[in-house]
Amino acid sequence: MMFNGIYRDKKVLITGHTGFKGSWLALWLSQLGAKVTGYSLQPPTEPNHFNLLNIDIKHVIGDVRNTDKLKQVFKEQKPEIIFHLAAQAIVRQSYLEPVETFASNVMGTASVLDAARSCKSVRAVVVITSDKCYENREWPWGYRENDSLGGYDPYSASKACAEIVAGCWRNSFFNPNDYGNAHQTLLASARAGNVIGGGDWATDRLLPDIMRAVNQNEKVKIRNPHATRPWQHVLEPLSGYLLLGQKLLEGRKEYTEAWNFGPSENENVSVGEIVRQIKEIWPRINYEIHQIPNQPHEAGMLKLDCSKARTQLQWFPVWTGKETIVKTAEWYRIFYESGKVQSMIDLDSYIADAKRKKVIWIEE
Repeated sequence: MMFNGIYRDKKVLITGHTGFKGSWLALWLSQLGAKVTGYSLQPPTEPNHFNLLNIDIKHVIGDVRNTDKLKQVFKEQKPEIIFHLAAQAIVRQSYLEPVETFASNVMGTASVLDAARSCKSVRAVVVITSDKCYENREWPWGYRENDSLGGYDPYSASKACAEIVAGCWRNSFFNPNDYGNAHQTLLASARAGNVIGGGDWATDRLLPDIMRAVNQNEKVKIRNPHATRPWQHVLEPLSGYLLLGQKLLEGRKEYTEAWNFGPSENENVSVGEIVRQIKEIWPRINYEIHQIPNQPHEAGMLKLDCSKARTQLQWFPVWTGKETIVKTAEWYRIFYESGKVQSMIDLDSYIADAKRKKVIWIEE
């Protein structure tokens, strides 16, 4: 049994379910027996993970900024827990469309939270932001949840703003001190590292760029080989989100805070090292360093300190960085060579490894 069986028959609403991370979450929740409704724009790429999975969920196409439609979906579906993932999630795209990025990531978050406020069935809300919500000082230490929010680029700044919006709604409308009296809803936010895994075809992301180039027999151009990121498999933060959601559904007020979900400290590696490891697994990959002068600023060094999640939630990663790279490269290799989608196999493998490691969210 996973997450104390709390998601079985629960009405769950995922915003952004057609995206990379959202589609994996929809798959996992479906396997947990949840009654899932997804609210999102059309899948952003072709191919896309959501359509390949062909999951049996309630699928609603809509923009989170459309408050009337969003509230109507809440009214009809009566969700008990919300996982808010919908966002404009690409740093470089945010330089081209800064206002659109802020509208989607900030006002979209406000719209979702206000819809939750007006819906009496909602018991828990998990707002997913980003590791990039911190004021990045390019230092070697991991950022903690109480470090300053900020953002050099529009995407990062918009995610910092989304955290402020979440904090505002928590204080003003979902205050844990008033829980059980003035309201029945608990809210927390989650900040994950750079997720990889099969099924991502977004532009200007390292792994999708590599896999597209391989499929087209081209060299992939690596922009920032020395940049480091907290790389992790997409299932790692999802296990954190689900664990956090479990605590909120259980009425645990002490968890209504911000939480980092990232890899172990020694798993932070450079872009160049990631590419080298993938090439070892799939030699067809060919790449070149292509550092363009005067390109938009992207963070050089970024780490998360996940001590809080480790000690208070007892959450730990399951796969090592090497295992994550292998799983990701194999997913794409099998897909491009045979058309088969390995996601359910990877989820089963992840759960089996979690059971062997006796993580807190799974029981014998």
